[in-house]
Amino acid sequence: MEKFMIIGERIHCISPAIRKAIEERNPEQIFKRAKEQLDAGAHYLDFNIGPAEKGGEELMQWGVQLLQKEFDNVPIALDTTNKKAIEAGLKVYNRTKGKPIINSADAGDRIGNIDLAAEYDAMCIALCAKEGITRDNDERMAYCTEMLERAMGLGMDPTDLLFDPLFLVIKGMQDKQKEVLEAIKMISEMGLRTCCGLSNVSNGAPKEIRGIMDATYAAMAMQCGLTSAIMNPCDKRLMETIKTCDVINGAVLYADSYLDL
Repeated sequence: MEKFMIIGERIHCISPAIRKAIEERNPEQIFKRAKEQLDAGAHYLDFNIGPAEKGGEELMQWGVQLLQKEFDNVPIALDTTNKKAIEAGLKVYNRTKGKPIINSADAGDRIGNIDLAAEYDAMCIALCAKEGITRDNDERMAYCTEMLERAMGLGMDPTDLLFDPLFLVIKGMQDKQKEVLEAIKMISEMGLRTCCGLSNVSNGAPKEIRGIMDATYAAMAMQCGLTSAIMNPCDKRLMETIKTCDVINGAVLYADSYLDL
């Protein structure tokens, strides 16, 4: 079994510090958060520039080159709804340490990002949705199949798609949580890889319980076959949970010092 893939979420334009760093093209805060996440065990860094409707192409290229130059060609997830910005980032991406990840495609307006992934030999997070929140697992699996067929028709390896069943907020959507876990299991049983925005689960909950909810849900999702997550690797409880699940699942050889690896 493969080791769980951790995509660090903390370089995000919703953060005032990161937004200011992007606007001023000042790398200090970006480097700080990148180093914290890599030191904590992140395998990929998500570089989220939001819609970036103006100047997105230049911004994505700046960020990709900045991070890869500073951190030895660290693998990056290119995160924006601006397709042209994603393509611009792909053109300058150094894949020495891993393929780029496009974040993200769906079965609706953004299905063309799968074509982009095929053209540039990239991985792609594939949201099992078309418009808004998917109603049930029948819809999730229909969208999953639609995107898989598109990718395979373009010659992509099915494992280069990371299917995201869309993690939902427990606070207000508690009745949907088991269904999402079942979707992970169904997708995994097809031999496919999965991904999620893990912190969505605890969104809106008090700060002191968010880490507990995220860590517990991560363990349950990994038991169902979840293979990767966009998450906060600086959350010690969460990282300890994931490392322990990797040992129990046989993805990492046990040693008394496994939490330090």
